[in-house]
Amino acid sequence: MQEKFKTIGLVVRNDVQSHIETIKQVVSILNNRVDVIIHYLDGGAVDGLMPGVPVENLVKGADLVISLGGDGTLLSTASALVDSNKPLLGVNLGRLGFLADVSILDFEQHLVGILEGRFSVEKRFFIEGTFMKHGKVVSTNIAFNDIIVHAHQALSMIEYEVFSNGDLIHQQRADGIIVTTPTGSTAYALSGGGPIMHPSLETLAIVPICPHTLSNRPIVLPADQIIEISLSKSTTLGKVNYDGQSTQVMDNDHRIKIQRYPQPLTLLHPQDYDYFQILRAKLHWSTNH
Repeated sequence: MQEKFKTIGLVVRNDVQSHIETIKQVVSILNNRVDVIIHYLDGGAVDGLMPGVPVENLVKGADLVISLGGDGTLLSTASALVDSNKPLLGVNLGRLGFLADVSILDFEQHLVGILEGRFSVEKRFFIEGTFMKHGKVVSTNIAFNDIIVHAHQALSMIEYEVFSNGDLIHQQRADGIIVTTPTGSTAYALSGGGPIMHPSLETLAIVPICPHTLSNRPIVLPADQIIEISLSKSTTLGKVNYDGQSTQVMDNDHRIKIQRYPQPLTLLHPQDYDYFQILRAKLHWSTNH
């Protein structure tokens, strides 16, 4: 990992206007030290701020990419960085995030350290969902957190089968099923009773959403396993969701194959980054009541 970043790409959250003064401050801090290019997730021009560029141009031209927003902004940014090998730093405009772990209040201090080479590097892997119909590939999508199969209509259940490397794990009735990376284990899967997996682990977890069988439990598998999910004949329609950002309709003729994506994402953290401190803060551990 290089220690000198000459051009920084800034990806700015949706709803820019509500944070415009803070965004101006960040751009000013960056402009005093490096060249800056910017992409607005809302799209279009923003009065009082420098013009935005397409995200493809930002990824191509930046040595370091900073997401400015929250964990949702970082997820959007991560999807744009697939296969780019460009490092990503998450800056949170609100409360501390699981992924966007740099507070806007400490941004300038941490930026100076990072530009001087004082940072830690972490590799996180994506998962790839291959959506198939009658055995033929329809599409592929990448997710950083999770891929979810759930009921097409609200307040209904689906019945599905789950396989690992061709072996049947179970047939289940539930509101849905989550396949999560360690990164996504503190997202939707956590609220569904899934395990917290340390980001350094090479694992995937399968977490049912409100399973009809109360004895059902999440399962953690090696990340090199290929997970396949199909709907049982009793279920006509479901949906597949990738990081909450794209959705496909799934029927009995479809099957989704989920596996680890070979190219990881590089996350940068400040030198004093502490994963467990973030867990304590977000989950309110070790607090007096």
